[in-house]
Amino acid sequence: LASVRRTRKRFAQEGLEAALTERPRSGKPRVLDGKQEAMLVALACSQTPEGQVRWTAQLLASKLVELEVVETVSDDTIRRVLKKTSSSRT
Repeated sequence: LASVRRTRKRFAQEGLEAALTERPRSGKPRVLDGKQEAMLVALACSQTPEGQVRWTAQLLASKLVELEVVETVSDDTIRRVLKKTSSSRT
């Protein structure tokens, strides 16, 4: 309800275009975009490296850097992204 009120108020004060477009958000920008997140999930669902029983967040982070998907990424970011996904990683 609060978002509806804010949108209605913005429409009344600033017009239709302002009500339909998002304003820039404060805070730190996302580390991984949608394509990079999809690559992470695909990697997490893939065969584990030889000698490993399962993927760890650190292994996934290292592999994304190795594959040049990202320059750097923390294992906490990997955990956060995978926690959002509802797919089974088994």
